[in-house]
Amino acid sequence: MKTWLKIVAVALVVYVHIGGLLFDVPRLNILNETIRNLYFHVPMWFGMTGLFSISLYHSIRYLRNPTLESDHKAVAFATTGIVFGLLGIFTGMLWANFAWGTFWTGDPKLNGAAIATLVYLAYFVLRGSVDSQEQRSRLSAVYNIFAYAAMVPLIFIIPRLSSSLHPGSGGNPGFNVYDLDSKMRMVFYPAVIGWFLVGYWISTLRIRILALEEKTAELDYAKHA
Repeated sequence: MKTWLKIVAVALVVYVHIGGLLFDVPRLNILNETIRNLYFHVPMWFGMTGLFSISLYHSIRYLRNPTLESDHKAVAFATTGIVFGLLGIFTGMLWANFAWGTFWTGDPKLNGAAIATLVYLAYFVLRGSVDSQEQRSRLSAVYNIFAYAAMVPLIFIIPRLSSSLHPGSGGNPGFNVYDLDSKMRMVFYPAVIGWFLVGYWISTLRIRILALEEKTAELDYAKHA
């Protein structure tokens, strides 16, 4: 990752924390000050989706041209994506407790997010259950495609077709409909970009760690051969 992108990522996240905690926000019924969580909860889902999309791309690349590099990139972006997904669930639970009076409800979007998270956690279970590196990479690449195909409808399609407490789902208006304060966009959009760049940065570090672990394993094997 380029140095200037790292600087941009850090600058955006710092700006989001300052703006998210200090800038004025609309005083909406029920939400009140908790609407500030919009700068943290929602960007986590955007970041997760972007990271899973990159992971999917590298899984497809692996199936077309099997290389250890593609496998490392696929698992690294999937790992960071699941972390973002868990952060999205936890921040959503905190928000739900203040707005709805409980950490968890039978809301379709919450249940869909939980199921999608479990589907991706199974991806790592699969990788850990196969000893052969080639079989592990190929099976996980195929599973990654199905996991992504399950994640999209679970989070973005099914909740919109049923009754949901979430804005923009089940007939409820989205934030853009009833939030007329454009100042929030000045923090929200940088938050989406900033958190995604941070996730991308973490993934590149994870890729380098995987490459070093692979080289270390090869050296150990050669040493004891």
